[in-house]
Amino acid sequence: MGFAMPADASDYVPPPVNERGRYTDPDATDDERTFSLLGHLSVLGHMVVPGLAIIAPIVMYNVKKKESPFAADHLREAINFQITLLLYSTVLPIVATIFGVLTLGIGLILLVPIAVLPYVLGVIGVIMGSMAAQRGEFYRYPMTLRFLSGP
Repeated sequence: MGFAMPADASDYVPPPVNERGRYTDPDATDDERTFSLLGHLSVLGHMVVPGLAIIAPIVMYNVKKKESPFAADHLREAINFQITLLLYSTVLPIVATIFGVLTLGIGLILLVPIAVLPYVLGVIGVIMGSMAAQRGEFYRYPMTLRFLSGP
């Protein structure tokens, strides 16, 4: 079950590809798909309880990592995405502010689009990741730093 890279790479068989050209896990159960979907949607919990966006997928990952490679893959991706969004939302505005000061205020024009970027990425990414999880497809968020990897 699952498509983890075996110790001997010559035995590796890639997962099947669906009609959309996406890698899928045909063995993923409805429960695994739903669990993965909830991991992606956990970002919405941040609106209620700050930090929940990262804590929820970490807890979910620790629960499912050994029993479901499909859910573990999606939850690792959700964790990486949430950490990346956190970095983008804190570091980029600081960099834009410094750039604005160095350019005597002209660079402050960049502050608004840079401050909005993590939210736009978050909404679009969560929708796409959730839809992929529900279809049984593997998904990689764009512009995401990979802190957690592989099985």
